[in-house]
Amino acid sequence: MRRTTSLTILCAALLVTLSAANAAAQAQRPNIVLILADDLGYETIACNGGESYRTPAIDQMAAAGMRFENAYAHPLCTPSRVALMTGRYNFRNYTSFGELKLSETTFGNLLRDAGYKTLIAGKWQLSYGDFRAPFQLGFDEYLLWNFGEQGKGSRYWDPTFYRNGKLLENTKGKFGPDLIADQVADFIQRHRAEPFFVYYPLVLPHDPFIEPPGYERASKAAPEEDQRRFKAMVEYTDRLVGRVNDQLQQLGLSKKTLVIFTGDNGTSRKIRSQFKGRVINGDKGSPTEAGTHTPLIARWDGVIPAGRMNTDLIDFTDFLPTLLDVAGLKATANATLDGRSFAPQLKGRKGQPREWIFCHYDPHWGNFKFSRHAQDKQYKLYHDGRLFDYRRDPLEQAPLAESTLTKEQSRLRQKLQQALDTLK
Repeated sequence: MRRTTSLTILCAALLVTLSAANAAAQAQRPNIVLILADDLGYETIACNGGESYRTPAIDQMAAAGMRFENAYAHPLCTPSRVALMTGRYNFRNYTSFGELKLSETTFGNLLRDAGYKTLIAGKWQLSYGDFRAPFQLGFDEYLLWNFGEQGKGSRYWDPTFYRNGKLLENTKGKFGPDLIADQVADFIQRHRAEPFFVYYPLVLPHDPFIEPPGYERASKAAPEEDQRRFKAMVEYTDRLVGRVNDQLQQLGLSKKTLVIFTGDNGTSRKIRSQFKGRVINGDKGSPTEAGTHTPLIARWDGVIPAGRMNTDLIDFTDFLPTLLDVAGLKATANATLDGRSFAPQLKGRKGQPREWIFCHYDPHWGNFKFSRHAQDKQYKLYHDGRLFDYRRDPLEQAPLAESTLTKEQSRLRQKLQQALDTLK
């Protein structure tokens, strides 16, 4: 009887110890805020060398944290989002535009299962009309546009949003990005004492190009005003990024929170931007440099060395393993994970930099064409054999003839071809 009682007490004590250890581990896990801009290429951000738009809040993030020079998304929104959320190349799990199968495991699932409170707020465009989908894909709460049985509706003025399965009411005269920002701020406030993950896919600055609050509305036709309106939308995007960082500072959470800012693809083809003394025409939808090169800036006070610039290649599949690494977790649910964590680089260490990145692009939307490519920091090889020195030829107008390649170029071409051959 005594032995049974002693064993019971021992087991109870062990459970208490394990529970306390688990609680302590959760308390040490950092918060994570991932901000994804919609159609905002690398060339638009001032600290990257952009000269057309004012982005002081994003620039301040870079000054206080780390700026990446070689981060690449897919050329179009949904393919990028599927890769971002699952850590997997599109040929494994991208089936049609605007869809993410509920059988997939996302960073939301993995972080929520580890004890994080999770929110997605912003653009959805993944599973129309299924109010359960965000919950099943790992989010405790959501406020979403491009979601629900009534179609897209407006993302900007008088928006059509859904919150946790219900159409958001009383939105007349309101500006959608502000409502989303309010939701993010409220969530952070409510969960400031426990680990939280906020996935914040902004609806800005995607067209239709409009004037945000505080900007004078023009009566001219949109094509004549697109450039001016886009500038206002970029500046408003910057303001929303600043709002997140300011709140974290005010709550004393900046040393406990990793904030990442990036974009889902290149800038709209309607937009021309000044960048380091030259003009960059947006090329969203195409797998060129202007269609895939995106800003990537991370801040985590006291952890990420301030003012650093990193030149490692970063692929959109790399975000999921990075977030798990930061949280002290391992991805065991995915049968295949293609991404590589860049968490060590965030902390100022070398990590395991990529020699190449890969993009399988089969958009199933519009007139955009299928392509596959692998690239290193200078050369890009397509599935059809075209090789470009995209640093010297960013518009990819002059493929390199094999007969003209140097020995080093031939070696690099072979390396990229092996990457393409491996990923089928």
